[in-house]
Formats: sequence, structure tokens, C-alpha cells
Amino acid sequence: MKTPTKKTYNNNMKSTPHNNKRKSSPKNKTIDAAPKNEVKEMFINWFRKNNNVGQIMSKQDVVKDILTKLDSKQNDALEKAMNELKHDGLIEVKEDGVTLVLTQKGSDFI
Repeated sequence: MKTPTKKTYNNNMKSTPHNNKRKSSPKNKTIDAAPKNEVKEMFINWFRKNNNVGQIMSKQDVVKDILTKLDSKQNDALEKAMNELKHDGLIEVKEDGVTLVLTQKGSDFI
């Protein structure tokens, strides 16, 4: 009677086609312009109600009038929309990072 030979398995990863799949680079998340513009318009409309240079939009105003009304796409575009308004000189962001102030340029735009 022949004794069966014992197979030994090597757990070292060998370079084979099935385990050498190249990972794709993470896709940059592009933000659709429509939700971003909708968010910008929400801020502009809030300031339009009280068109005064130096008008302050507090954290409570941002939460009540903007954040609670955003859908998921708009929420993703919120930061970019605020940065564009700031970059365009329409609003100023105070040190707390939440309080927004309407600038002279913003008042003229409205």
C-alpha cells in the first residue's frame, strides 16, 4: 500500500495575473454646478431680504435658512459655494468661520 504524499501549500503571494490588479486612482469628486449655484442663490436671497452693507448672517440664520433646506447634492456643494461668494467679494466670513457679512460689493450685486 502506497502512502499518500502530503501536499504543502506556500502562502507567499506570487505574482499572478489575478492578484496583480492595478488599483484605479481615486476619482476626483466633481461637484455639479447646478447645486452649487442653488446654494449661492439661497445665500443671496437671504441677504436680498435685508439689503444692508454689513448685514450679518449668524450661525442660527445659516442653520435655519440654509442648512435645513439643503439636499445631499447641495450639501456637498455648500463649501465650494461659500468659497466662491467669498472669493467674488460678495460676503466676508468672520473668524468663527460661520458668521457671514454682506460686503459693499455684495450689496451692489444684489
